[in-house]
Amino acid sequence: LKFIFGPSAVPALDLVDQRSVTRVVAPSGRIAYQVLGSSGKLYTCYSSCHFCTCPAFGFTVLQKNESLLCKHILAVYLSQAMGACQELTVSEEQLTSILLAEEEDEG
Repeated sequence: LKFIFGPSAVPALDLVDQRSVTRVVAPSGRIAYQVLGSSGKLYTCYSSCHFCTCPAFGFTVLQKNESLLCKHILAVYLSQAMGACQELTVSEEQLTSILLAEEEDEG
């Protein structure tokens, strides 16, 4: 994994081991993932469009194009493959609040 994903591999595996990935599902079937980062901050990840709200994703992946993903997105993919995601069912309103909370943090 380290050969393919570089420096993100070991920290992502640590996040999976700590069960830091939660799959958030709404009745409509919309899904988002929340990952509790090593800093204690909660990041929202979207595996369907390969996006994370963390600063490392914005800088390393989107701006500098140095990597394909951050450790949080990799942790989501690994936890999906290993069946290690925690599951949280929320209402549509709660999912909307989760998604809007990220926008407020950025603004």
